[in-house]
Amino acid sequence: MNNKQVEIMRNGKGFIAALDQSGGSTPKALRAYGVTEKRYDNEREMFKLVHDMRTRIITSPSFTSEHILGAILFEKTMDDKIIGKWTADYLWEEKGIVPILKVDKGLADLKEGVQLMKPMPDLEDLLDRAVERNIFATKMRSVIKEANPEGIKKIVDQQFEVGKKIIKKGLVPILEPEVDINSENKEESEKLMKKEILKHLDKLSKDETIMLKLTIPTEEDLYAELIEHPQVMRVVALSGGYSREFAVKALKKNPGLIASFSRAFVEGTSIEQTDVEFNNTLRQSIEEIYEASIV
Repeated sequence: MNNKQVEIMRNGKGFIAALDQSGGSTPKALRAYGVTEKRYDNEREMFKLVHDMRTRIITSPSFTSEHILGAILFEKTMDDKIIGKWTADYLWEEKGIVPILKVDKGLADLKEGVQLMKPMPDLEDLLDRAVERNIFATKMRSVIKEANPEGIKKIVDQQFEVGKKIIKKGLVPILEPEVDINSENKEESEKLMKKEILKHLDKLSKDETIMLKLTIPTEEDLYAELIEHPQVMRVVALSGGYSREFAVKALKKNPGLIASFSRAFVEGTSIEQTDVEFNNTLRQSIEEIYEASIV
């Protein structure tokens, strides 16, 4: 493990940019960028367009380590290049930004109020490739929609079970048991989830370190105990469908919690913008999210 990257992720000031939309969410991400389905005929062309979008973001003069600690990549982005370098190498060598990889394969059907992660039969091979591509950490998402204690326990159990496999490969797992922002009992779900997470954290050895990516909590400062836990490198927050304006305001009420926004991060950018317009829009977003992340 790269000790400099550990120091950045543990103590650096800034946030994590989430650029990891996968096959299912890519069309929506492209539409938000001003690219409709009429502009591509197949999946290959779609992924080419989204890689162009991500390349524009990553190579922007606004996208720097002054404000951004790490960037989460989709598998196809990891296996593609930016200006002749593998994406992870470009991020680290040219930008000083820590590369992270999304490893889950999507969500299973809703059961007991939650959506577990789908099986990941190729996880071992993917993790080996991630190590070869100089990836530092991984991220995997499941979703909690109801305050169902049994379902939430299964969500957290699965996240830690897979997380330990990732640790054995020398990578840092980012566990993401997202609580749906539209849940009618969001606050109760968050408290149940926190309780289950703490049970697992207390069982980790001193050599087992994780990160957490969680929905901004309804109760302010709810995650303080997780942030301070010795086995937690960092706790980051997803925007979860909130607008950037709302997400930034909510994040400021939770000291120690930093952003890992996706849609809210690129909100307002467009393929139709000139480079000057695009870079200025991105800079404004980055500065707003950064300020909320260093409270």
